[in-house]
Amino acid sequence: MKAKDIMVKEIIMIDETETVAVAVKKMSEKKVSCLIVNRKDYEDAYGIITRRDVVNKVVALGQNPYELQVGDIMTKPLVTVTPNLNIRYVAKLMSDTGVRRMPVFDGHKMMGIISNSDIFRSFTKYLAESESF
Repeated sequence: MKAKDIMVKEIIMIDETETVAVAVKKMSEKKVSCLIVNRKDYEDAYGIITRRDVVNKVVALGQNPYELQVGDIMTKPLVTVTPNLNIRYVAKLMSDTGVRRMPVFDGHKMMGIISNSDIFRSFTKYLAESESF
């Protein structure tokens, strides 16, 4: 199975100049755990902001989410995977880097995002199917 087979195709984007409060509202409304941060230009790298970033870098430190910008707490550059990468290697890369979400990037555009939860669900389905007689 490949990354493109289990990735979530909807990618929610945000600009790094938006406030953390706007990012939190967007995550809540869209029911997602992360947002991809747009590049400033073609030569720039994409970034990511996650619920964990908000909890660890804003809430735990008593920061003001209305003053803090996404760019202040995001992770950049991203660890990305290609659409045809086997999920075994995606899982290995996640394990090696400690990253739980990776955008699927074909070299030109973001195609989706794959998380450790997506891999777990896929593995669970695989196990259920292999146990049937």
